[in-house]
Amino acid sequence: MDFGLTDKVALVTGTGSQAGMGKEIALTLAREGCHVVCTDINLEGAEKTAADVRALGRQAVAIRADICRSAEVTKMAAEAVGKLGKIDILVNVAGGATFGGPLAEMTEENVDKELTLNLKGALNCARAVLPGMLGRKSGKIVSISSFGARTGVAGAVVYCSAKEGIIGLTKALAKEVGPAGINVNAIAPGLVLTEFYGPGLEKLPPQMRQRAPAGGPGPMPGPKLTSTRDVANTVAFLVSDVSANINGQTISVDGGQFMI
Repeated sequence: MDFGLTDKVALVTGTGSQAGMGKEIALTLAREGCHVVCTDINLEGAEKTAADVRALGRQAVAIRADICRSAEVTKMAAEAVGKLGKIDILVNVAGGATFGGPLAEMTEENVDKELTLNLKGALNCARAVLPGMLGRKSGKIVSISSFGARTGVAGAVVYCSAKEGIIGLTKALAKEVGPAGINVNAIAPGLVLTEFYGPGLEKLPPQMRQRAPAGGPGPMPGPKLTSTRDVANTVAFLVSDVSANINGQTISVDGGQFMI
């Protein structure tokens, strides 16, 4: 099936990790014909991802930007347009959790950090790319939420709150810019064992560690944990022509861990 992505330009945040969702998404979109802007606060990692995109025969640039800082994001978007001519697609991947413990014990610094990184960062990026999309009356925005936004996770209250905010952002922005031909959707992955967690699960809150080892982070119909490829394939679908009538939705990619 032709996804209609040839020569589209995708800006993907969080591409610095070499075992993360951002890199997998960048490479998947490149295989479908996209040129890719690889961004991350870790420029060295983003450059490695960009090199892998170019090895697939597509154009790629790496740009350092801290999505928590609006001025850096605005500059990054302008540089991307200057080098590749446009931004057709935005994929908000960058995020993270401190797992700072019960809410009553979290510092204000940790609360602000998690809210900014996981919600305001996506808002900053959307604000930066929307003028161009609105001018062309076309565009695709996909943001990564979390199964934690759907189910809640004790010990990750602020993270879950921010990721639920991504779902609200998706709905409201879809209504705001949908009439201009822009689709806005989100993905809520299950537990994805990227390098963030290292070889084990020691960074997870105890409630998740207790539920994860036997076959997944909680009861699922099947034994498969969510992979970065699972998420990347769903992104490719949501930014493609074949999903043109899907807007304002959050798609769970978690092996059935969360069901409506």
